[in-house]
Amino acid sequence: MVIAVLIGRKGSEGFPGKNLFKVLGKPMASYPMEAAIGCAEVDRSYLSTDDEELMKLARSRGVEIIKRPAYLCTKEALGEDAYVHGYQYIKDELKKDIEFLVLLFCNAPTVTSDLIDRGITLLRAHPEADSAISVSRYNMWSPLRARKVGADGLLHPFVPFETFGNPKTLNCDRDSQGDVWFFDTSVSIVRPKCLEALKDGLLPQRWMGKKILPLKQEGGCDVDYEWQVPMVEYWLKRYGFNEATTSHDK
Repeated sequence: MVIAVLIGRKGSEGFPGKNLFKVLGKPMASYPMEAAIGCAEVDRSYLSTDDEELMKLARSRGVEIIKRPAYLCTKEALGEDAYVHGYQYIKDELKKDIEFLVLLFCNAPTVTSDLIDRGITLLRAHPEADSAISVSRYNMWSPLRARKVGADGLLHPFVPFETFGNPKTLNCDRDSQGDVWFFDTSVSIVRPKCLEALKDGLLPQRWMGKKILPLKQEGGCDVDYEWQVPMVEYWLKRYGFNEATTSHDK
């Protein structure tokens, strides 16, 4: 079986109510829900949440509910622990072998059924791999450009320049270090062993295991601030979505 697990809690501080915020006229969480439901490879879809309104939305889309315990609903709680809890709940309920888990975030609408399908196909073709995850190229956010404020109040390199080789060969060209791929949070397709042995996974998203396949796309992201909404609306329109119709096979 292939199972989709979405997570989304009620108490966001940076962007209150973000999971239900209207994006192209629809609640943001409806996009990953419908992507999962619309993928022929996904057998069942679940939502882990403490938000009653999000539960109503999920039920209207045919998504089953996992009521997340209070200790996983704080701002300190990690998404990886919510995924593990969800997996254990589903495994105990179904008592069937699970081939893959499709892990989704309610505030990450930049996902389609086709993207999920491609990830499942890729992972099946590589039995040695632990997961296939969506990544987007963001060369402008290379670690080379990252800074932190020091005790002196000045900006300093976040990562020592020597990490990138000879500092004398570095320059300001955003492409000078090659393409920089970030997990864009749209989807992670993982084998159950990744959640069963979470502590063995590669930081910072340990649920992906260690052997991680890239599922490349452009411009994927999750929404943590209201100013990001126009960005994902642009992405959705580019993939055939609008306020009147929904498309997941793009």
